[in-house]
Amino acid sequence: MTIQQRTNKVLLIYTGGTIGMGQNPQTGALEPLDFNALVNNVPEFKLVSTGIDIHQFNPPIDSSDMNPKRWGELVDIISSKYNSYDGFVILHGTDTMSYTASALSFMLENLTKPVILTGSQLPIKQLRTDGKENLITSLELASAHHPDGRAVVPEVCIYFNGHLLRGNRSTKQNADGFNAFDTFNYPHLCDAGVNIVFHEHHILKPDFSRPMVAHTRMDRHVIVFSLFPGIEEESVKYQLANPQLRGIVMRSFGSGNAPQQPWLTRLLRDATERGIVVVNISQCVAGTVEMARYDTGFQLKEAGVVSGYDSTVEAAVTKLMHLLAYYDNPETIRRKMNESIAGEITI
Repeated sequence: MTIQQRTNKVLLIYTGGTIGMGQNPQTGALEPLDFNALVNNVPEFKLVSTGIDIHQFNPPIDSSDMNPKRWGELVDIISSKYNSYDGFVILHGTDTMSYTASALSFMLENLTKPVILTGSQLPIKQLRTDGKENLITSLELASAHHPDGRAVVPEVCIYFNGHLLRGNRSTKQNADGFNAFDTFNYPHLCDAGVNIVFHEHHILKPDFSRPMVAHTRMDRHVIVFSLFPGIEEESVKYQLANPQLRGIVMRSFGSGNAPQQPWLTRLLRDATERGIVVVNISQCVAGTVEMARYDTGFQLKEAGVVSGYDSTVEAAVTKLMHLLAYYDNPETIRRKMNESIAGEITI
């Protein structure tokens, strides 16, 4: 049995977000503070059983401003320091955390170490903050390992409010409550109460004998649109007219159904024949797309639309961006959209 070399250190990457904010005494508004200074507000840091180094985005960003360029920066940080740490914790605003977690799961191929995103709904300096528990437990999870040195959770995750979630299965479900995230189509990887209980049969098993491969490119020529009763032909035609468009994530009804309008089928067929990859996901938070179940879904399949199965919109968008950046053949991309690359869909 090969013993994995351990460093007994975790890298904490602060991108921004509520957890590291303070209140402006003049305006009362929340604004980013120096996270290195904020560490002094968490005396529990000294009790964590692993070394902690900090890398801070300068300046910190609001998660609404997160984008593929920033995802590439995170991948560069992790890949350049991959052998120096046992795991990575990324502090991130909650609004786009699921997008970042999904993107990183595709950009960090054959990940063999934990990359855990967390944050908080209240700043870490506030009395009732959820930030301290989220942060301390994330550091513990990022350093957790088996007797042979292998990481217990070698994948991109979100930790929030006592639950460790697969990142590319997660969705922000609550703007105000501490239970901000859940994975509606996949079980929790770990539940942290009095004891930390791992559900190892749900955790990815990478090839520890192979290196992690970092990908930094993403193709932004993707749109998301939702079907709704009364949707007009002109509005859909306008969205599909962009000559640079390469991918569409279409949020359909129920198990993948769409209005039986000839114009919609025609526009989608024209798009697929132009080489645009159209992926069908459900507007429901739970369940999967089955386009052969009803005639309204079968028509989409006949038009060249591919199933996104039980993918979240965050995972579907970032997976499509990732594949479009590395493959030119639309058929190859369609085939790979129907494969589970990082545990993002159930086939």
